[in-house]
Amino acid sequence: MTSKLCILSTVGPLGTDASPRGDDGPVVQELNAETLMMPDWCGNNRLDSLRNIVEDGRVSLLFLVPGSNNVVRINRSAWLSASREIRQRFAKKDRLPATVVMIEIQEIYTQCARALMRAGTWEDAKPPAGLPTAGEILEQASAGDEGGISYDNAWLGRAQKTMW
Repeated sequence: MTSKLCILSTVGPLGTDASPRGDDGPVVQELNAETLMMPDWCGNNRLDSLRNIVEDGRVSLLFLVPGSNNVVRINRSAWLSASREIRQRFAKKDRLPATVVMIEIQEIYTQCARALMRAGTWEDAKPPAGLPTAGEILEQASAGDEGGISYDNAWLGRAQKTMW
């Protein structure tokens, strides 16, 4: 993932929680094809997300990249690791995250870009070079059956017709 920002959503016995997570580089690292790792850096010192992960484990990640209206979502379950070896992967100077959220991937898909387009969220921002488009993601996920450059080329017209 090239995203430096995502929203972590969790479910627990006391309700739901959505928490922004960010880093100065990719916000998650890939452990393997089925598992992502996200460091738990200091934030507002609330433990809502962590408590929910321990109690329930269901999570969603919503990845955002400035300049791109493509939003990628990942769903499944998570658990926490306090392993020094895992935490060491995220070392920053002399600091380690307290824990690392380990996310098992069940689904990956793009969300509709209309909300970001309607809001003008990234009007002045440009996406980073090499960021895959929604059409490229869809083409890869469908083994070439859907998506591609024709999907991307037609997207703006489709979105404008159905924006509101």
